[in-house]
Amino acid sequence: MLETVNYILGLKVIALQIVTLALLGLYLLKDRFPDLREAAGFVGRWGLWVGFFTALGASAVSLVHSTIFNLPPCPLCWWQRIFLYPQVFLFALALWKRDRGIADYSILLSVLGLGFALYHHALQMFPSSFAPCSAEGVSCVQILYLEFGYITYPLMAASAFAFLIVLMLFVRTRVVQF
Repeated sequence: MLETVNYILGLKVIALQIVTLALLGLYLLKDRFPDLREAAGFVGRWGLWVGFFTALGASAVSLVHSTIFNLPPCPLCWWQRIFLYPQVFLFALALWKRDRGIADYSILLSVLGLGFALYHHALQMFPSSFAPCSAEGVSCVQILYLEFGYITYPLMAASAFAFLIVLMLFVRTRVVQF
């Protein structure tokens, strides 16, 4: 069952990476091509909801893997979770109060989480003798999940953080326009 879940997650991560790149292109080209402004406005209007469900889904995946499938997180995984989990509550509060000002906070948390995730992914893909958390417990260089030859847990987190950053750029743009 875990193999099937992981395969589906791998496909979803690839889709998220493609959507992130498409949204980044849309964000960069929206001012140059007026026809794209409507699509950018749509993304900005629904960005808080999409961000909420992205943070909730990513948090749920990490909790399911560590609690149900008994895959313990390493210290760097915990740092990534520190920057992901609060976003669920920030988005929920922002939706309740209809406050688009959350975008800056989400971007900050996501940039920090992205940094930890990319560093962690690099440690796993290019192991060295120096790993900051291999002395006791779960090693940061141990790959517990690998799909399609490059998708690891840290890369899944990096993909979610990158998506949230790009998405919040649209939400932030809508704040500036009003």
